[in-house]
Amino acid sequence: MDGRGRAGEARSRGAPRLLSNWLLLVALLIVAIVAVGGITRLTESGLSITQWKPISGIVPPLNDAQWEAEFAHYREIPQYAAHNAGMTLDGFKTIFFWEYVHRLLGRVIGLAIALPLAWFWLRKQIPAGYGPRLFALLALVGLQGALGWLMVRSGLTDRTEVAPQWLAAHLATALFTMGAMIWTALDLRALAADPAARPARLRALGAATLAILAVQIVYGALMAGLRAGLVTDQWPLMNGTFFPGPTQAGASPAYLLFADPAIVHFIHRWFAWAAVAALIVLARAVKRSGDRAPSIAIHSAFGSQILLGIATVMSGVELWLAVLHQLVGALLVVATVWGVFAIGKTERQPNTGMAQPTIH
Repeated sequence: MDGRGRAGEARSRGAPRLLSNWLLLVALLIVAIVAVGGITRLTESGLSITQWKPISGIVPPLNDAQWEAEFAHYREIPQYAAHNAGMTLDGFKTIFFWEYVHRLLGRVIGLAIALPLAWFWLRKQIPAGYGPRLFALLALVGLQGALGWLMVRSGLTDRTEVAPQWLAAHLATALFTMGAMIWTALDLRALAADPAARPARLRALGAATLAILAVQIVYGALMAGLRAGLVTDQWPLMNGTFFPGPTQAGASPAYLLFADPAIVHFIHRWFAWAAVAALIVLARAVKRSGDRAPSIAIHSAFGSQILLGIATVMSGVELWLAVLHQLVGALLVVATVWGVFAIGKTERQPNTGMAQPTIH
């Protein structure tokens, strides 16, 4: 191979690796915003900014008059009268800070996905077949922002907090987007190592494990939205009994399954073991495939998550424990996607001697 051929091959391998690193960085930002979102929820900060200003909202209040105007908007919503009547301006600034950081991170993530994607596309550095996937990731980030505002809006008029269902949709979409980014990044990394590599397949075991984990995540989000962690501070019993019974007698099955704090807590507490069983099966399959690192990551993540969940309940939902529980939950999704990818890696394509084509 002459020098020009070697240079072309290096470029064809370099672009996928650069794309992979970029997606992993954006996924890390999503992990960060999940953690900040946990703090925002636990400190009741999510409704402190009552308007959505995508551009001008980047700049926080800079003088006393602007702070007073923001505080006046907050005093108009039901949450202020129900929970924070008499709050000082300094107290408002504290809750405003966390919601502002949360929204600022959301804007950073949007720019971090959109601007590099446009750059790679204009320079024709996106490998064939990856364009639709990357633009779908951009759309998911946009959807996440829209769900975030719908979640906030749900708590501004008739409620004193955001609707738990919107919170669950917001968190689940964030973690799905992060998982899709990691999967695509791993595919691109394999392509960088071997231009003939094909994308990994989602196999039945991997799909089943992700589905079970998704149920557990949704119930965790409902737990957060319903403040269901405060139903009891006992483990393994709940207020002296195994099954606590519904909070509201005679409620519909839909209410009991998705809106009753005691029942939601019970489901999240015990369905966790179904998730653990599925993760153990997945980890063993990953180990048999010869890729030991994701197996170790899965075991470490779910072990830590179970202990943190128990500690969070028994502490009466101590802030730092609850935030760490949410953060490790995001890392468990990372480890699981890594493991599912590991068992879904396909055989190498026949080597045609040609570099991987790119989009033009």
